[in-house]
Amino acid sequence: MPYPAGYKLPGEKASKLGHLDVLKSPLVQQLVHSFEQDPPTKPENGDDWQPFPPLGKPLDLIFAVDGSIQVIVDELPPHKALAFVKTALLRLDQAALSKIDKETPHPFALRDLMGESALYHATVFPLRHVQIPNMSVYDAVRETIFQSMKDASLDGQPMETLKWLVYEKWQSSTKSLPGFQCPHCDNEQATLPFDAEIGKCSQCGNKLFISDMLGFHLEMVEEAASDSVATAYMSIHETLLLFTGIRYYWEHDQESLKRCLFIKDGPLQIRAQYSKLVAPIRRFLLTAESKGIPICLIGQEKTGAFVEHLDMISRDVKPNHLYIPDHKYICEQIQHRPASGAPYGKDTNYGAKVFITVGDRYRFVINIPINESMQTFIIKPEVDALIGIERILATLPQLLSSRFENGLMPIELANSVASLSTYPSAQVLKLFANTSIPVH
Repeated sequence: MPYPAGYKLPGEKASKLGHLDVLKSPLVQQLVHSFEQDPPTKPENGDDWQPFPPLGKPLDLIFAVDGSIQVIVDELPPHKALAFVKTALLRLDQAALSKIDKETPHPFALRDLMGESALYHATVFPLRHVQIPNMSVYDAVRETIFQSMKDASLDGQPMETLKWLVYEKWQSSTKSLPGFQCPHCDNEQATLPFDAEIGKCSQCGNKLFISDMLGFHLEMVEEAASDSVATAYMSIHETLLLFTGIRYYWEHDQESLKRCLFIKDGPLQIRAQYSKLVAPIRRFLLTAESKGIPICLIGQEKTGAFVEHLDMISRDVKPNHLYIPDHKYICEQIQHRPASGAPYGKDTNYGAKVFITVGDRYRFVINIPINESMQTFIIKPEVDALIGIERILATLPQLLSSRFENGLMPIELANSVASLSTYPSAQVLKLFANTSIPVH
């Protein structure tokens, strides 16, 4: 590896002739000549695609959520780092959406639509070499997370939704918070009583926040936090925003909830220690389904291994067909690993992957919750296990956008509200970061 550029001297340049010695190697020449491009083959799942089931009534209330993050690092030592996070929730109805030109939407029409229907949340985290009076970075990030979830501009509703999920307040019974690792000591069974936001550790007596149960502190040390803390916060806040809409209708108007489609940009997945939210989400979705109020919820993946795989296998698939890859197929054909071990997504996913073709142009990787039990994760989901699939498939054609490849209008609009682009937004944030907070 060459030496990188420094502040006083330029970096070491890689040799532009070094590859010649590699190509002269007999072993390299033999291996290169033995490589051949695979001929096009029929995908293994070619016979498993199936036409859409009979469609239901389209959903006419649409909610979409998206988030954006920018980590700003000062170029000069000690390389101060701040993370700016923004999330947005957009509410649309089919009447308003039908007025937008899907080919060339008028910017004023988009402005009016989002001005009436969008809300957003923004916050900033100190990550490294940032001085906070009387606080370490560790404690400052913990408190920032807690206070951000109580954002007054959103009336503290994401915090109420977090409590609604982790205390499972849709049930009639009351229970304490599930045990978690105390951020101050080695107590692995720290908890809070029902509906509490703040408490004390039973072992060390230090302050606990309800947000500590998610485990953000496991990615921090006293004076620094990983960039992944901010990324995890963004993902969790997106989920809380989306479920705030679900919670509101569940508590106030369950009939209207049956008309709603909730859309998340990205998979229905929460990884690592943050996956503690997955189990209560699954239990709620099952409860709603059992009461005849199916929650129509999807996540669209726009990049990644699943999207690349779909591009490869869907070239000859007929329009309006779907395929549900099972655990074995995902492991061997997409992740290229053995299928032994726990089922894919057993602890982290609250939706199954579904490949969908809509018309001649659109190819989607959609996540849809499945009607499953917590005891047995469905290794090979069937179409009739996908919650609300008939109404979701009936709604998707009305949400298509021609502005981007495989675009869905609600996600495009939510992204336009949540976006923190590299330029010019990052430049504005960098200017703010470099003039507002002192460094050590």
